[in-house]
Amino acid sequence: MKHLVRLTDWSRDDVNAVFKLADAYGKGKGPRTDGVAALFMPSTSLRTRLTFERGADLMGLQAILFPPETLDKPESAADVAGYLANWADVLVIRHPDIGKLETLVATRRVPVVNAMTSINHPCEVLSDAYALKRTRPDLRRLKFLFVGADGNIVRAWQELATVLDLKLTQCCPADLAVPGLEWTDDLEAAIKQADVVLTDSVGPHRRALAPYRITRKLLERAKPGVLFNPCPPFTRGNELSADAVASSWPFVGYGFKASLLPVQQAVMAYCMGLS
Repeated sequence: MKHLVRLTDWSRDDVNAVFKLADAYGKGKGPRTDGVAALFMPSTSLRTRLTFERGADLMGLQAILFPPETLDKPESAADVAGYLANWADVLVIRHPDIGKLETLVATRRVPVVNAMTSINHPCEVLSDAYALKRTRPDLRRLKFLFVGADGNIVRAWQELATVLDLKLTQCCPADLAVPGLEWTDDLEAAIKQADVVLTDSVGPHRRALAPYRITRKLLERAKPGVLFNPCPPFTRGNELSADAVASSWPFVGYGFKASLLPVQQAVMAYCMGLS
């Protein structure tokens, strides 16, 4: 039994094993099993919920959906896991409090998969890295530039960068930087060195991040072949301009997100010990 709560709990071998499973699922040849995936998802979840539900179904699992608030009852994690282990083969949880996931993991009763917390979003980042690796096999040769404030997306990229030894730089005002991550506030200079440009929603920092908006003009100053992969949901006029996502290059967001389906299948399978 394995879990995915933080990518830094995994090794490079774990990530590669999931990518290999994702290859199989992408070809319709991934392992199948009869069982149940208990999904704890808010009603607003779109891409994550759809791909986990569909992915579970395709691999033989019955997906049973609960609102994440179900885990906010005063019942102990040991009791929740003890009961769910009778029927569920994997728990897929999207909840702001990562501590909820960690307490369930500590019971060692059923595999837990992090489908997003306020701290990180590992499956989202894994799927983007998998999509990128299919055309740029050596991820360590690429320079990743995250433009935006501290948040769960850049933290997840930081986790993956630690595991895979990726070159990741954050560009934003100094007071919005992630501790311990390479940082700059010079977007004009940073964009010229980037192979992959990443963004997240501006959240409460719209005014502070206005000078860091990604535009088509900026992307044209990057390296030839630069890829722009904003994390959805994005808003034109905030973290990016309309022209930055107006064509299939350098914007790769729609195509990259297709990898959510096989990667999340692979994560569930890997955590359940399927191969």
